[in-house]
Amino acid sequence: MSISHYIKEIGRGKDGARPLTRAQAADLLGQVLDGNVTDLEIGGFCLAMRIKGETPEEMAGFLDALHQRLNLLPAQNGPVVVLPSYNGARKLPVLTPLLALLLAREGVGVLVHGTPTESSRVSSSDVLAALGTPALTAIKPIAPGEVVFAPTELLSPALKRLLDVRRAVGLRNPAHSLVKLMNPVAGKALVVSSYTHPEYALSMAATFELVKADALLLRGTEGEGVADARRAPQMQGFIKGQRVLFDEGVRGTLPSVPDLPKAIDAASTAAYIRSVLDGNSPVPPSISQQVEHIVQLTRPL
Repeated sequence: MSISHYIKEIGRGKDGARPLTRAQAADLLGQVLDGNVTDLEIGGFCLAMRIKGETPEEMAGFLDALHQRLNLLPAQNGPVVVLPSYNGARKLPVLTPLLALLLAREGVGVLVHGTPTESSRVSSSDVLAALGTPALTAIKPIAPGEVVFAPTELLSPALKRLLDVRRAVGLRNPAHSLVKLMNPVAGKALVVSSYTHPEYALSMAATFELVKADALLLRGTEGEGVADARRAPQMQGFIKGQRVLFDEGVRGTLPSVPDLPKAIDAASTAAYIRSVLDGNSPVPPSISQQVEHIVQLTRPL
């Protein structure tokens, strides 16, 4: 099989490219994930989509194809919160593990999934390992109050390979958006997703509506799905695709900012998280508020 006819449609530049239907997008990505196309075609697909940009219908189709091929983790006796973690720490400590552990304290099962996409950043998997939560090596159920970390290659080796195309061409591709939208849990789950630029807020919200997702969407910390401890970001929820606005957000830095660790390495970040969990350091207010919203959204599930 070939995806050349799809590349012809999407590869005509930003103004000349034509969007794919949801079914066409599902067929295209399905062929890519199944390994039915050449490396040259994959490169053409990635570059064309990078120039054109993905529509919500295309992203919904990509998700359809991906979900049919994911190795899903079963949930036990309650909903699971899904925390994608692909950006890691650049200037600020990665606090996605703190969010995960705070949610587990509320009795919620939590799945953190990810893979390093840039070698220079500290990942959530590094911090979780320092906290005594190693990466899974096999699919297992997630119990209430448990935090697990699943490497992307465990959920989908093909998706991991598509993410790794960035290392060859230096540009993101649809896989980098898919991992922030996908639900790798068989059962009730809430996806916590983040964006870095305002235009992604619109397209990701529209995609959640199309696929009737249960989700929380916010502008996170350096691409991670945890609220920035220095700010009060807008947060909007989705219940079966219906929007629920929790916070309008406040522009700029808060007048009082928590004392975060200066170092961003895994050991320093883990020590800070232990201090917060032990009550020796306060929970950043924006993260505390995020926990409340997530727990509220899981109640109808």
